[in-house]
Amino acid sequence: MTEEDNELLRIRHKKMQELLSVKGKRENQEGVLDKSIPVTDTTFEETIQKYPMIVIDCWAPWCGPCRMVSPVLEEIARDYAGRIIIGKLNVDENQETAMKYRIMSIPAMMIFKNGKFIDQVIGAMPRQMLEPKITKYL
Repeated sequence: MTEEDNELLRIRHKKMQELLSVKGKRENQEGVLDKSIPVTDTTFEETIQKYPMIVIDCWAPWCGPCRMVSPVLEEIARDYAGRIIIGKLNVDENQETAMKYRIMSIPAMMIFKNGKFIDQVIGAMPRQMLEPKITKYL
């Protein structure tokens, strides 16, 4: 191995240690969610009261656009961990909440801040369009 190869290995090892350290810190932060959580009719009220800002994704398994927006919401949950929570409400299985909030088409994202409904975004869209509609309420 050349001196250059050894230096690259050293840098690579150092970077790997840094990444593992950051991951460990995130996992050790109690209560920091970096992925979506399931929400049902039964848990809905408690969930929107529990988190300062939560986006409820109203979806169904058969909905193609819902499946398209889901990874975008997971990215937002990860990137805004601790600040924005993403909840997933299957409207086929939880019709009571869907009717209460008049969800007529999906995907529909309901935004709640401090337990209060503040906005709704309807339809699948790329992250660069969806993210500002959500983050403006931070």
